[in-house]
Amino acid sequence: MKIALVFRLVTVMLLWASCYPLITVGLELAPHLAFATMRAGIAGFVLLAIAVILHRPLPRDTRSWAVLSLVGLGSTGFGFLGMFHAAEFISPGLATVVANTQPLLAAVLAHSFLKERLTGMGWAGLALGFAGIVSIAAPGLGPGVATSYWVGFAYITVAAVGVSAGNIGMKLLPERMDALAGMGIQLLLGAVPLGLLSAATEDWGEVSWSPTFALVLVMLAVFGTSLAFWLWFGALRQVALNRANAFTFLVPIFGLSIGVMFFGERLDWPQAVGAALVIVGIGLVQFRGMGGARPATVDSW
Repeated sequence: MKIALVFRLVTVMLLWASCYPLITVGLELAPHLAFATMRAGIAGFVLLAIAVILHRPLPRDTRSWAVLSLVGLGSTGFGFLGMFHAAEFISPGLATVVANTQPLLAAVLAHSFLKERLTGMGWAGLALGFAGIVSIAAPGLGPGVATSYWVGFAYITVAAVGVSAGNIGMKLLPERMDALAGMGIQLLLGAVPLGLLSAATEDWGEVSWSPTFALVLVMLAVFGTSLAFWLWFGALRQVALNRANAFTFLVPIFGLSIGVMFFGERLDWPQAVGAALVIVGIGLVQFRGMGGARPATVDSW
């Protein structure tokens, strides 16, 4: 894998890791789904506006719009729904473990829909990466922060499944799809069900319209979402989903590093062991993990 592509993927993981402290602050200032809707809506508007200013082509065929709808519903709709609600019910450690089943779920889906074949070494790499996540999250494993434990477990499972399906959809988009337009549209499409559900269940009058909330929302939407999705989609154009997805195991490591550097958290030996396992696992997937099958796209249907 080229150095520039590795840098792009690592940057995406760092951006996604930085989302968690921003989400934590924002959830104190706005209802969950209202916050998620604004994040997706602003991020989608920014990308689509740039695409229009740069005269990038918008998708016109029905098939592309259908796949974009799948991506929006999965990655943005279900992904944000589960992500923003799960922390209300279960511990961060358990949420981290369940959320990071996503590369494993996506590998199964990629085998069926994209004809990507992981070798035994590739599956071992994903298993090592997941074991590393379990080790990293071990100190935080325990009962949920509320009595509805299984509700939180269901939310984070919905997020993992949604993101997996969304990633498959991104790989099935035609190669001619413009990244700015495509990701902007899917974010806006995903914001629609979030907004409808929020309107039905939440009071937007509870949003604390303060400079702090505005700053958190803009940082989360523009950098943690717009930029991250644009970079991620561009990376998926150049590499198999399983190879790219292995890098998502880095997100908890970066999150832990942010906590150590800025919030006074301590790095214990389970996290150190977990980080080592993650790095070894990613290496196995990159260097010996894939068969020779050519990934599928919409153009090959």
